[in-house]
Amino acid sequence: MEKQKPSSEAPGRKKSTVREYAESIAIAILLALLIRAFVVQAFKIPSGSMKPTLQIGDHILVNKFLYGVKFRVPFTALNYTLIPLGEPKRQDVIVFIYPVDPQKDFIKRVIGLPGDTVQIADKKVFINQKPLEDPFGVHSDQNVISILEQPRDNLGPIRVPPGKLFVMGDNRDESYDSRYWGFVDQKAIIGKAFIIYWSWDRLNFGVRWNRLGKLIR
Repeated sequence: MEKQKPSSEAPGRKKSTVREYAESIAIAILLALLIRAFVVQAFKIPSGSMKPTLQIGDHILVNKFLYGVKFRVPFTALNYTLIPLGEPKRQDVIVFIYPVDPQKDFIKRVIGLPGDTVQIADKKVFINQKPLEDPFGVHSDQNVISILEQPRDNLGPIRVPPGKLFVMGDNRDESYDSRYWGFVDQKAIIGKAFIIYWSWDRLNFGVRWNRLGKLIR
């Protein structure tokens, strides 16, 4: 009886299977990196400057594609726009590279657009000499601070330069924003915040279930 020859196909199959898994993993990683770089990115809210819209512990997704396909220039406060698609609108909640420290990302609401004249008088915001319709801004301190002390409650009028934005936090009395450090370059915009996908209340050690899936307006 003739002995059965050892199969020469098994090692090849094993090698092919390992290679297929490796290629699949590599493709998945590449796609994830591309999506994070150009389409959507997750961020966590670390402070209360955007209360009540965003709470400390909210985890949000940011649409990076809405304003164009961009490439972030390392160690700078700028994004290079590869394909322009749109412009920020007033009241958009945006994530941007903090102009004072490019290693940090900030989130604020767009208040003044290029060419706008912004003025704050006794906490009231005016755009081009007209009161801003401001359903999102809240005040936790009823005291009004003089412009001689700081620009929190009184500022301007100032004109927003071309290519720049004036931004503020919704928690107006506890937000460090354009009133203090100036304008945001539109090249520094990362994207528009659009949804809360997770929210953790660290004080009460629990999930804020009612916030999951909430659209950011």
